Amino acid sequence: MKRHSGWISLVFLTAVLSACATGPVKRVSPPAASIQQLTVNADGSWTVDLRLQNYSSMPMRFTRASLAITVGDQAAGTLEAAPRISVGPESADVVSLPFSPSVGARIVVADALAGRKSLGYALKGPVDATPETGKSRTFKTESRNTLTPVPGLDGVLR
Repeated sequence: MKRHSGWISLVFLTAVLSACATGPVKRVSPPAASIQQLTVNADGSWTVDLRLQNYSSMPMRFTRASLAITVGDQAAGTLEAAPRISVGPESADVVSLPFSPSVGARIVVADALAGRKSLGYALKGPVDATPETGKSRTFKTESRNTLTPVPGLDGVLR
């Protein structure tokens, strides 16, 4: 009996050690992009604080984004970015980008700011990111959200 329990213990120990040998699973998930803050500058241009969200279980290096922006029902243009930032696993980071919107988009944002009302927006386009172990991948992103005027900060929507 003692002899069989020794073999059973050895088999059990081997199974436990082999299960631990693989380590944590590395998963690459599509990232997301959203506007954290939109600031209207004195000349009518915008500064867009773009939030890049990494849903992967490993760090990702964001190298390019080409996102069509729509505010309200107006196409604002395409936000081109080359952030070259590394974002940790299941984390996010923000990059500030200058942006020259269309005239129609400027009017829609000015109306939302003057009326102190919320404004819907959409982002759509590719985001290039590289996992810590791998080659660059292009992810198609699409998001819709709402920006609201910030009390006490003229020309700022979050």
